[in-house]
Amino acid sequence: MREIVLDTETTGLSPKSGDRIVEIGCIEIVNQVATGETYHQYINPKRDMPEEAFSIHGLSAEFLSDKPVFADIVDAFLEFVGGARFVIHNAEFDMSFLNWELKALGREPLATDRATDTVRLAKEKFPGAPASLDALCKRFQIDNSNRQLHGALLDARLLADVYLELIGGRQRDLSLPGQHATLEIEADESKPERLARLYSASPDELSAHEEFVKKISNAIWSQ
Repeated sequence: MREIVLDTETTGLSPKSGDRIVEIGCIEIVNQVATGETYHQYINPKRDMPEEAFSIHGLSAEFLSDKPVFADIVDAFLEFVGGARFVIHNAEFDMSFLNWELKALGREPLATDRATDTVRLAKEKFPGAPASLDALCKRFQIDNSNRQLHGALLDARLLADVYLELIGGRQRDLSLPGQHATLEIEADESKPERLARLYSASPDELSAHEEFVKKISNAIWSQ
């Protein structure tokens, strides 16, 4: 089962008011294990950056001015996500922005039922408890100390760990590939490789055993 943990940063709260996506971050999960495959893209919104939004993610209009517009990255984005399900914190927000951008290009919208909302999962599992990403990182002891500002890829990485905890815990295997491995097992190259033993006896071993048995009176092997 392939899932894409996704987060976006935007210029504001509503695409209907002219706000646009400025960053997309995605983390691939297969069979509930992070693979290390990611998609990350800054996007030129072709508009100013409100101070309120800048204070959240720190992406200025100047920084984004030389980045591609959504139309230039849409094919690469859709190719990466493919037909996978999405895992999104407050899914309605991100899906509304993505579908607004797709609609503007005459593309098919993403089905909203493809998205698992981790806010809803958290509220179902911990009724009455805070369900923000920071609160869930604290609950599951996930290090988010470098999250001074919001960032789509950073938040997607954190959300991937949170999601795996919400559905039963990250330690589902002895080794998890990619950057989100909970346990990493490295081979000790200083030790010689231990080959599998062939347990059938060799002719020399059989001959030595026969000679040894001859020295034992009433040996059970001779009966």
